[in-house]
Amino acid sequence: MLLNSSFLLSNISLSYTLSACHTTQSFPRQKSTFQCCLAATLQDKRVRELNVNILHYEDNMKRRSLLFFLITSGISPAFPAFGKTKSKNPYDERRLLEQNKRIQRENNAPEEFPSFIREGFTVKVVTPENYEKRDSGLILRDFSVGEGDCPKDGQQVTFHYIGYNESGRRIDSTYVQGSPAKIRMGTKALVPGFEEGIRDMRPGGKRRIIIPPELGPPVGPSTFFSSKQFEVFDVELLDVQDCKRRTIGFYSDVVCN
Repeated sequence: MLLNSSFLLSNISLSYTLSACHTTQSFPRQKSTFQCCLAATLQDKRVRELNVNILHYEDNMKRRSLLFFLITSGISPAFPAFGKTKSKNPYDERRLLEQNKRIQRENNAPEEFPSFIREGFTVKVVTPENYEKRDSGLILRDFSVGEGDCPKDGQQVTFHYIGYNESGRRIDSTYVQGSPAKIRMGTKALVPGFEEGIRDMRPGGKRRIIIPPELGPPVGPSTFFSSKQFEVFDVELLDVQDCKRRTIGFYSDVVCN
């Protein structure tokens, strides 16, 4: 319950008037006047202190009432943060790199496989200097360039590939399946990062493609991928063929040769 400040001030003023006007007849007028002024000064100081205390009390009650309203209404008040900003420790990064390399050895990852250091929602990709990073976020390394023309939209590419996750574990391979993959370019049959990675390859070329999540495959129960992670593919482009559409009666298809 809030104090009634006007009630307090009226009582204080009454006491102040009685003290200020009280004199002692046994003392001379000069001493009585000094006593009266001293009492008035002390009483005035008490009035000011009480006024300050009343204002502080009312202000605190207002703050508590506002805080109670915010909490009961589900609104979280913002409080100032005085904590220090966490800085990266180079030894932590070195420890994570060593841990990644150990896991990659256990998964029989290929040589010079990239390392992925995760801290919160950010991922740092660590590769040797012979890797190329593009503006799209794609990271490449050519093992051999190959010869001939690069594939164009509408052409069919034949290629082998091995897919890895961030820990270097193999998740798919056409070599294990026993037959290469065949896809027509420009038909959105490949994930964006993979198609960008083989678009400027030449037949006979071998390349490692590191695909960021934003250029990667969709995730979900129906795919190999359960989370938004980088994917690594070692690709060998075997052949590029021209394609044309043929129509026989009511039947139509695309033939590549």
